[in-house]
Amino acid sequence: MTDQSSDASEPNLVGVSYVMPVLNDVTHVRAAVDSLLSQDYAGPFEVAIAVGPSIDGTNELVAELSAQDPRIRVLDNPVGSTPAGLNIAIRATTFPIVVRVDAHSVLPPNYTSVAVETIQRTGAANVGGIMDARGTTAFESAVARAYGSRVGLGGSPHHVGGKQGPADTVYLGVFRREPLERVGAFDERIKRGQDWELNYRLRQAGETVWFTPELRVVYRPRPSLNALMRQFFSTGMWRGELSRSFPGPGALRYFAPPVMVLGVSLGILLGLLGSIESALGGARWPLWGWAIPGLYVVLVLLATLVEGRKDGPASMAWFLVVIPCIHFCWGFGFILGYLSLARGISALKNERGSRVRNG
Repeated sequence: MTDQSSDASEPNLVGVSYVMPVLNDVTHVRAAVDSLLSQDYAGPFEVAIAVGPSIDGTNELVAELSAQDPRIRVLDNPVGSTPAGLNIAIRATTFPIVVRVDAHSVLPPNYTSVAVETIQRTGAANVGGIMDARGTTAFESAVARAYGSRVGLGGSPHHVGGKQGPADTVYLGVFRREPLERVGAFDERIKRGQDWELNYRLRQAGETVWFTPELRVVYRPRPSLNALMRQFFSTGMWRGELSRSFPGPGALRYFAPPVMVLGVSLGILLGLLGSIESALGGARWPLWGWAIPGLYVVLVLLATLVEGRKDGPASMAWFLVVIPCIHFCWGFGFILGYLSLARGISALKNERGSRVRNG
């Protein structure tokens, strides 16, 4: 990485602040930072990296990156969570445009210039695009394929694409600082789904969240099945909390995985009871309970034949495992999150809503 002088920037262009929370990301963070320094945007910029208590050498690596380029600042994030790190980095920066960056992401060279142009053209408070998941192993390729498949994550525009226009939420996000700070930035109590909740508050404040497929961000999936299971269980649990706290028509699509989980689980239970009674000579519990899990197995097989085979035999085999893993971990997490207490999110929503209405 070379030290680039900020004197080369064009002062007439709006300044940009890149904010990145990092925790145990030594494998990916260099590529993420390099993609920021390689942007074709000619305006002034700064990079703020909020580092959580890592144990894999991340702290040493980001310190090295900061020493090589004075525009990179390293900040301590003692809590370690994503929203806490984002808020620390936002408060430490000053430029009018705030670009959220994930340590697992790689921004294309024109990302910032396209985002700034879109903000200036639409007046949106936040613009974002597509999470372009790409793997480097057979397992990661299967996960990436599931991310971009309608059967995997439900076909949201920021996963599979679509027409540009107003949206409920977008991947990552490029924000105008004024409305971002006015609504209170990220809620640090929400460990997953904090982007959706922030975009909800922006929309409630009369701002626009804008999706454009021109913005594609390369994303590196979790490298192991265990890590994937933890990720989707946690994501599903927080999505359940948010759906309980913010009900509405837009939240209905999030109920598909938990309904599927309950249906398949009930079908297996009825099928087992029917099989046992059939073996004992009874017939009170019919065998048709197996039809529900049977239909799900057919769905997974068809999805594997249509989508999973695109990346080769090894990735195709993993796809058979990845799809049920995503569905069931997310679905069970959602059920637990939806049935638990809302952790004060509803109270915060009412408090902030009152604050926005009262100016």
